[in-house]
Amino acid sequence: MAGVRIDLTPLRTSRDFRLLFSAGTVFYLGGMVSYVALPFQLYQLTGSSFAVGLMGLVELLPLLVFGLYGGALADHVDRRTMLVSTGVAQVVLTALLLVNATLASPRLWAIYAVGALLSVAQSLQRPSREALIPRTVRHDELPAAVSLTSLGSHVGQLAGPTLGGVLVSTTGVASAFAVDVAGLVAATVLFAAMRPYPPGAASTPPSLAGIVEGIRYAVRRRDLLGTYLIDIVAMFMAMPVVLFPALATGVFHRPGLLGLLYTAETVGGLAATATSGWTSRVHHHGRAVVVAATVYGASIGLVGLAPGPWSAMALLAVAGAADMVSAVFRGVIWHQTIPDDKRGRLAGIEMLSYSIGPLGGQARAGLVAGATSVRASIVSGGVLCVIGVAGTAVWLSDFWRYDARTDVHAVHEREVRARAGRQ
Repeated sequence: MAGVRIDLTPLRTSRDFRLLFSAGTVFYLGGMVSYVALPFQLYQLTGSSFAVGLMGLVELLPLLVFGLYGGALADHVDRRTMLVSTGVAQVVLTALLLVNATLASPRLWAIYAVGALLSVAQSLQRPSREALIPRTVRHDELPAAVSLTSLGSHVGQLAGPTLGGVLVSTTGVASAFAVDVAGLVAATVLFAAMRPYPPGAASTPPSLAGIVEGIRYAVRRRDLLGTYLIDIVAMFMAMPVVLFPALATGVFHRPGLLGLLYTAETVGGLAATATSGWTSRVHHHGRAVVVAATVYGASIGLVGLAPGPWSAMALLAVAGAADMVSAVFRGVIWHQTIPDDKRGRLAGIEMLSYSIGPLGGQARAGLVAGATSVRASIVSGGVLCVIGVAGTAVWLSDFWRYDARTDVHAVHEREVRARAGRQ
């Protein structure tokens, strides 16, 4: 058990990491309540899986633009200030969703408009939050910090959809948005309690040239390129979440199990995170990402063939565990190899890689389900995921051979942090 249990060292040694961890957990708890409520409300108002998937397209453009700009800002301004200001914006916007939900006839256009603005605020915030992790812990604590961050998000993601499913089926979507508002307020207060994190001497002012510089740096490094492309392929091809309302009601005829479908992947991810002590002994991180993403795709494909909801949930749990393993090793590569003066911009690119895939995947799943069936959409997505991940691994053979002990970027960052006293 000592060899697999999660390492809690960063929580003991760093006050600011404790605050960041707590805020992230609360943030995901409230956010995942809305994650259930928003598509449920859209499906309830329209009866269309395409209308639900359309939200992904509405959120995509703000994500593309402001994700990169948010990364540039994270390299130039105080990262705590970014967290607090964007947190306040999300509180106000989610409150607007709450007000709209209380109307006798909720405005469909308002849901899409606020969804787009929330995407802007989230895109500006997330790079600063991700870029703060290496600043709050020692270099050798980064694998544990990444695992703990995943644990906090999975706790929120596990409790959030369960609570959201109960709320939307009993008291309605307005109460779910109210819970999200409370969570966002609490998370923003925790962010405000952190110490300031101003940029370093090598800070780059936010500009198109600075953004392009970050993109070029990411593209030139095939290890980073592999982390982005594998995740984009996996999520774009095999992201079935948008189909859960139709799967629960139209395929399994068990609408009361909708919340459990949303939480099944999180249960698997939480179990994998709680036993992630072994990850610190793995050095070939690229191979771990490829294998985990392949298992994810295969599990999702089998969900489409599941005879009933319980077998589907078991397969979703396996997929969630595999996705968590992939996320941990991708995070370790990012945090252990990227210089701090580029960390914000690269975090913006990372956010795009693990946001574009799911958002595009929602649209793909909805379109395919509308043209064929819910089961066909899920099965085809899983198959395409496995093929796409295997093809990407063959193309990026350097990513497959990545070794944290000898990689020049990992060695350089380790030496830089040792000289700065953050070993």
